[in-house]
Amino acid sequence: MLENRSRMNFADGKTSRTRLLEITVNGEAHEITAKPRVMLLEVIRDKIGLTGTKDGCESGTCGACTVLLDGKPTLSCITLAVECEGKTIRTVEDLADGDNLNYLQEAFLDQGGTQCGFCTPGMLMSATSLLEKNPKPTRQDINKALEGNLCRCTGYNSIVDAVMQASGQGVKTKMQ
Repeated sequence: MLENRSRMNFADGKTSRTRLLEITVNGEAHEITAKPRVMLLEVIRDKIGLTGTKDGCESGTCGACTVLLDGKPTLSCITLAVECEGKTIRTVEDLADGDNLNYLQEAFLDQGGTQCGFCTPGMLMSATSLLEKNPKPTRQDINKALEGNLCRCTGYNSIVDAVMQASGQGVKTKMQ
């Protein structure tokens, strides 16, 4: 079916193959054209316009670009967009309800787990996946779930405390 939707793109003066992709991001269907080697991160940020997912390392080492692909934390900077057709993609923009943050986002604020905020979208998405599978994780579970997300500001304790708070495990608010 996709073979029939491939076409030649001469806009840049060169012959290059593009594909028409139908992807669903945060419950909304999008029809976009992309070259076969375009990464999901580029599609999310540049074609769909959702800039919450961050472009950190472009090599899959920092986790700032983490999205949920069929519920699984996925590094969008090393995932081809063409591999995502027919799959459910969730970005950090899907967590809040308008201006109302969800319980995990609130916990990150309460615990001071945001600092500069660059890693926060990826941390939130990895933690969301964990809490959806394991509503009462241990600190060890949280550390394991977040091991692919790097943060240079917080030292991780406040982030782990935020996930513990979000899971209702009695962590007191640090920030007032």
